[in-house]
Amino acid sequence: MMNVCNPIQEYAAGGKQNRFSPYAMNGGTVLAIAGEDFAVVASDTRLSEGFSIHSRDQPKTYKLTDSTVLGCAGFHGDCLTLNKVLSSRLKSYEYTHHAKMSCSAVAAMLSTILYYRRFFPYYVYNILAGIDEEGKGCVYSFDPIGSYERETYRAGGSASSMLQPLLDNQIGFKNQEGVEHVPLSEEKAIALVKDVFISAAERDIYTGDGIVINVITKDGVKEERFPLRRD
Repeated sequence: MMNVCNPIQEYAAGGKQNRFSPYAMNGGTVLAIAGEDFAVVASDTRLSEGFSIHSRDQPKTYKLTDSTVLGCAGFHGDCLTLNKVLSSRLKSYEYTHHAKMSCSAVAAMLSTILYYRRFFPYYVYNILAGIDEEGKGCVYSFDPIGSYERETYRAGGSASSMLQPLLDNQIGFKNQEGVEHVPLSEEKAIALVKDVFISAAERDIYTGDGIVINVITKDGVKEERFPLRRD
């Protein structure tokens, strides 16, 4: 005799509930630093989910213009979709106004795009870096629904809680006494990015394999790569 499951009896016994989530966390870390006449934005290259590594060569930085680079980590599908939307808007602006969008304008546009999706937000950590209209470095950090602010430095992603205190100490000179506040040079900023990512790779399993460092100046964007541990 065939045993037919009664849904009411199954529910009374505790039932079985199947859940679906449209999101996935693919890890990764992004970091940006603004200097006097430059900006640095970097990310690791590991794309993972849980204890599986999908790719060891997947940067999380996206060049939007010759003076603006977006660091985007979190759900990789949303990162790609958001970057596609931004690229489309930037091309439309360029065709309409016959000019490139400034970094501050890109930040305002990104805020609007994120707020438009506030009821079903992009699952991403966004940090925008570039050169402003006055030739100075700038960094903008965003929350998932579009609130943003201009900062000197910011870390986001899976290892942000480890990177941010180190940046506070080394760039913001916090928790130090009797330290001379000297301007940050481009060489020191790049060396600091490498150091903090090496430390993050030792502690965070979602950060590793390599770093892609984008240095933004008035002359454009220069990319540099640096290896991290691969285990």
